[in-house]
Amino acid sequence: MNAVKNVLIVGGGTAGWLCACFLAKTLGARDPQAIRITLVESPEIGTIGVGEGSFPSLRGTLAAIGIEEARFIRDCQASFKQGIQFVNWVHPPAETGSQHYFHPFNQPSQRPGGVELLPYWLQGAAGDNVAFAEAVSMQKRIADASRAPKRFDDKDFLGPMNYAYHFDAGRFARLLSEHGRSLGVHQILATVQGVELAEDGAIAAVKTSDGTALHADLYIDCSGFRALLIGEALGEPLHTLGDTLFVDRALALQVPYPGDDANIPSYTMSTAREAGWIWDIGLQDRRGLGYVYSSRHLDDTQAERQLRAYAGFAGETQTARLLKLQLGYRHVHWKKNCVAVGLSGGFIEPLEASGIGLVETAAYLIAYLFPFQGNFAAVAKTFNQQMQGRYERIVDFVKMHYCLTQRTDSAFWIDNANPDSIPDSLKDKLAMWRSRPPHRLDFITDLEMYPPSSWQYVLYGMQFKTEIQKNAQAYPFFSAAQTEFKTIATMAERALHDLPSHRVLLQQMCRADAITAPARFA
Repeated sequence: MNAVKNVLIVGGGTAGWLCACFLAKTLGARDPQAIRITLVESPEIGTIGVGEGSFPSLRGTLAAIGIEEARFIRDCQASFKQGIQFVNWVHPPAETGSQHYFHPFNQPSQRPGGVELLPYWLQGAAGDNVAFAEAVSMQKRIADASRAPKRFDDKDFLGPMNYAYHFDAGRFARLLSEHGRSLGVHQILATVQGVELAEDGAIAAVKTSDGTALHADLYIDCSGFRALLIGEALGEPLHTLGDTLFVDRALALQVPYPGDDANIPSYTMSTAREAGWIWDIGLQDRRGLGYVYSSRHLDDTQAERQLRAYAGFAGETQTARLLKLQLGYRHVHWKKNCVAVGLSGGFIEPLEASGIGLVETAAYLIAYLFPFQGNFAAVAKTFNQQMQGRYERIVDFVKMHYCLTQRTDSAFWIDNANPDSIPDSLKDKLAMWRSRPPHRLDFITDLEMYPPSSWQYVLYGMQFKTEIQKNAQAYPFFSAAQTEFKTIATMAERALHDLPSHRVLLQQMCRADAITAPARFA
């Protein structure tokens, strides 16, 4: 085995540059005696900047690679994301009128030594018709009031509320590229057209369109859905999800705000439609809209008509972009001296913003399991187990949103509720949770992207029924729980006065970064 000294990342964009930045920072790429990290990307292939959502883990990643929060907010036209609002997922609006539930990022309140609130919410201790997310957390009230999750004086990546971000994908890739080069990443602008294999089936080199052969000890495939290395060259198949998750198209549209002072929601809005759902993401300078749908249940022309109807007048002159999605993942992400990161390894769908979270996970694993002495087999085994386990759990989590619907107004929703489309692993979870609420012991921490609270928020937002009354004697602190629910409501009112409006905070942070930006280039 030869020591691993040279890493070649094939493909840029968010996946390639986020991975490059994390590896460079973690492995010390500025040191000429350390690992050399090179990224090759095509100047002919751009990033689609339709607006992206993330999970709170991105805060830790940005801090780890050394990007200041205000710089990120300003350079990427970013906004804060405190959760997701799901509109009309349980019933069609024709039956009950528009209705929604909220998946906040805050954990349910639980003071040290205090009671767990979920069982008591199920027994009615929070009052009648109080949504779970509103009963156990302040965050829904704060998001509904267009408040930010933090204050201007709070330190980078910290605040009273848990949060993630919305941002422009193209701008984010450019920021990461600039930052990655400052960390010692070597950039090559060229189009990779082929792969040369060694006698043992490993990658010997990648070839660019000008005939140059690029050699490395470890190759990272960030070539997107094409999967040039892991798929085309090494033949690792994609495990498709078409029998479980039906959406395979996305139409994306960017629309302007009606004015410079328009409200910017600090959450993603996901509105269920006839054959999928529409995302609505507010950035600083525009909204990003997209219809994620199943081509088996709706054609592209009808989908665009529905998306434009949602956008209204603001979207009449805007161009919609069609994206074909490949839902699935590879059971083997790391094969010989090649590891897939991002879309080349798999894609679930954008519903709960798992895409960038999976890139972060892959980058962490590569960095901390790094095969310095060239022992790829042992590292690959661990990496593949970790990634496959995480994908399996994300599939269950995303499918849960669909299969618990009570909608029967279209074939898409009927098909999603069909038990034949539900993985056995999810069926087992739901069967257990009919007599008791989800507990942390139902989850394997290192394989989970979403904490138990996220499952709870979605489960009960979708009006799942847990018959806990027969076990009421196991929960003797009903009065204490009632007091805590009232305390949460009182504290939420105070927080509304303490936290600034979302747009005002973004403006403050951008102005602060504009003042400090020249120092970065001094």
